[in-house]
Amino acid sequence: MERLSIDGAWSHTPRIHSDVRGDFLECFRAGDLRDAIGHTMELAQVNCSISRRGVLRGIHFADVPPGQAKYVTCVAGRVLDVVVDVRAGSPTFGAWEGVVLDDVSRRAVYLAEGLGHAFLALSEQATVVYLCSQPYAPEREHGVHPLDPGIGIEWPLGEEPILSPKDAAAPTLKEALESGILPRHAAS
Repeated sequence: MERLSIDGAWSHTPRIHSDVRGDFLECFRAGDLRDAIGHTMELAQVNCSISRRGVLRGIHFADVPPGQAKYVTCVAGRVLDVVVDVRAGSPTFGAWEGVVLDDVSRRAVYLAEGLGHAFLALSEQATVVYLCSQPYAPEREHGVHPLDPGIGIEWPLGEEPILSPKDAAAPTLKEALESGILPRHAAS
């Protein structure tokens, strides 16, 4: 597990064993994640998202507590996966980090509760699987606009991204902060 620049975000690049039959890898090991983050990640739900090129999903986060930690990997295709610190009072509030996830490196990203998550499909089709610590609960789910210039994510857009109506109508980070929907940083 490799720590990312935002506290609570990690990446994992598994060792891939290849032979004439193909590849084998351990894409998730609870013990490795526990050793990195200091506790176990309870598994409550597994999501699978299939997106065509140019689909931009997020920036999504859930109320804390309980929040929703995620362990994300791309099992087919290629995406730019982005972690955004949306925790009010965090020293890295508004910061983002992007990690390319694909079906070659098999890299994964872990995001702690309270962090925002988004991704852009870079291949013709991309299948993203994420393990979640809490089930989906619409009343606890929120978003920030993924094209918010105040955050300034450098999406590699060749054309207009495809957003859901909910994501297109999401507030900016500043508006979300002013409305009080953002999680608080634990140290603040």
